[in-house]
Amino acid sequence: MTNILPEIKPYKRDTWKPITIEGDGVLTASKFAGKPWLAKDEQWPKCPHCKNPLQFFLQLNLNQLPEALQNEFGSGILQMFYCTNVDTLCDVDYEGWEAFSDVHFIRIIQPEGEAQNVKIPKMEDFFPPKLIVDWQQLEDYPNYDEAAEFGIKLDDELYEDNFPIQGDKLAGWPLWVQGIEYPNCPICGETMRLVFQVDSEDNLPFMFGDVGCGHITQCKHHKNQVAFAWACG
Repeated sequence: MTNILPEIKPYKRDTWKPITIEGDGVLTASKFAGKPWLAKDEQWPKCPHCKNPLQFFLQLNLNQLPEALQNEFGSGILQMFYCTNVDTLCDVDYEGWEAFSDVHFIRIIQPEGEAQNVKIPKMEDFFPPKLIVDWQQLEDYPNYDEAAEFGIKLDDELYEDNFPIQGDKLAGWPLWVQGIEYPNCPICGETMRLVFQVDSEDNLPFMFGDVGCGHITQCKHHKNQVAFAWACG
């Protein structure tokens, strides 16, 4: 176990790594890829530029998160779709790495009313589904830059190799590939906080740039305001 400096211990956050199995689940389940919950008369989200269906990345049922996170991120279902069309390079031309880019579609919905019998669009390289069946709780700590904002200097290489935790995870501290890049809420201007880290080629067969790492963030006060952004080295 990594030796944690006494100064940084007060900044410990719990994080949860998803435990997955291959295959899909019910429409309201937490999952990577597969079939999302869509309302009866709703169309599968499309990229506004290439007009192709967006790739379905992730769905989190906020009502079924670990007990410690109940109501933390609100209620309903969080969904993330992203344009992965390599023919048009929408991700590059329309800055898919930026929060609030229109080549990704992030939202929280309330699964009320009748759901449709979802049919996955015909597209190449549609991601295989993985169902989230449980969560592994771990301790997480901030990186060098965020610790510096608390007046703490981290120079332990062993620490840097272990925290923040890499890979897909729920809550915790973001693994920043470059600098600290929390977006601000478009309503109140407050700094948004991490909901879920989506890392390159963990549960999804997708790489953000050159081994980049992405983050779904949310305004603590306006919980329907969610965003996604990523960075690479």
